[in-house]
Amino acid sequence: MSVDVFEPAHVLAQRIAKGELSAQAVTEAFLARIGALNPGLNAFTDVTAERARRQAARIDADRAAGRPLGPLAGVPLSAKNLLDIAGLPTRAGSKINRERAPAGRDAVLIERLEAAGAVLLGGLNMGEYAYDFTGENAHDGACRNPHDTARMTGGSSSGSGAATAAGLSPISLGSDTNGSIRVPASLCGIFGLKPTYGRLPRSRSFPFCDSLDHLGPFARDVTDLALAYDVMQGPDAEDPACAQRPPEPTLPGLDQGVEGLRIAVAGGYFSTDGMKEADAALSQVARALGATQVIDLEGAAIARAAAFLITNAESSGFHLPRLKARAHDFDPETRDRFLAGALLPAGWYVQAQRARRWFHDEMMRYFSAVDLILAPATPCTAPLIGQKTLEVRGEVLPLRPSLGLFTQPISCIGLPVALVPVTGAGLPIGVQIIAAPWREDLCLRAAYALQSRGVCVAAPPARL
Repeated sequence: MSVDVFEPAHVLAQRIAKGELSAQAVTEAFLARIGALNPGLNAFTDVTAERARRQAARIDADRAAGRPLGPLAGVPLSAKNLLDIAGLPTRAGSKINRERAPAGRDAVLIERLEAAGAVLLGGLNMGEYAYDFTGENAHDGACRNPHDTARMTGGSSSGSGAATAAGLSPISLGSDTNGSIRVPASLCGIFGLKPTYGRLPRSRSFPFCDSLDHLGPFARDVTDLALAYDVMQGPDAEDPACAQRPPEPTLPGLDQGVEGLRIAVAGGYFSTDGMKEADAALSQVARALGATQVIDLEGAAIARAAAFLITNAESSGFHLPRLKARAHDFDPETRDRFLAGALLPAGWYVQAQRARRWFHDEMMRYFSAVDLILAPATPCTAPLIGQKTLEVRGEVLPLRPSLGLFTQPISCIGLPVALVPVTGAGLPIGVQIIAAPWREDLCLRAAYALQSRGVCVAAPPARL
């Protein structure tokens, strides 16, 4: 039987378990698609073909022998190249890191997904050291949007967005510090999940800003997103920020619906006035979920400013030795932001942390009255590669930071967010579904309801 690369991952796993498909046939189909499309998309920086073939052969042997298979048996997986992949240097989108010794072990999240039967296809392109919202990498080249290859994927998890949207990998892993899962998911028209800070371990991944870094999955289907997320849950001693909480499965409750949930729309700072596509997508999602209440999230602009300062200060401190020794090997735009962060007064960082705590407490007050908050994800659909400015509410702004206009305030306080895609007649754009800490289940329930009703669907790119 032929392999449909756009079939949901959980369906592929079921067909492999039944013997309708072999894991090896699925793997070869995806490797062939990568070979055909990756030269134009530039999503993968490393393809682990032989490793994938060995894993697929093991899965087929286990099935033939009657041994139990994992819930992701034979499902292809890919990972942003800041997660360790055994045998490869963890480049984190940089020139400097590719000189590192190959990783001796996989990142914990890759290990957990592979233990569930996933088949790793390789590492994915990303913005240098994850300090990017565009997907334009100075060393590996720009990652291109499958819906229009003249346009950006968004970043910094650019390859994750492109590979998942293009049918090169049904599930991929990315990171989100200020929006690096949500921005590519929005521009590429797929689902993404930024879990609560501390929910998933970051063990054996290359850091950007420790107090803001999250890891999470991308998928074209909400059930796949929840399945991958559930498999990865659980604390790990190597990541001190990972909360010592037992796993809280989300998959069994996906179909509970949204009846009874109190859902509001973020206004004020999150207003989509003058943003045609973002406004239409948010309105469509709000209508489908029955959200009529609008709440002004006071302090969001302050939280975004705090996120800028915290990101600058922590990341520049981490990279200072590399900046001193090899400044010329950085992308100049990344280098200059790190250098600016190294000059920030300590008092500004302290005040930013105070603002962060204040906004967190404000948001907890809102969540005493509502269960979910809807907000735009990006102010626009995918810009053209090379574009430098963006018009927002009549003001011309620099594009690179402005793509994170709506994601940064939420990152600052580590809330869980599901990103859902809306596709009309043109390019896709996303909407954020935001919950209180540790309530990923509510985010995913709402996302599943939207998918079930046909409101939010990851449509295959028409141009591929």
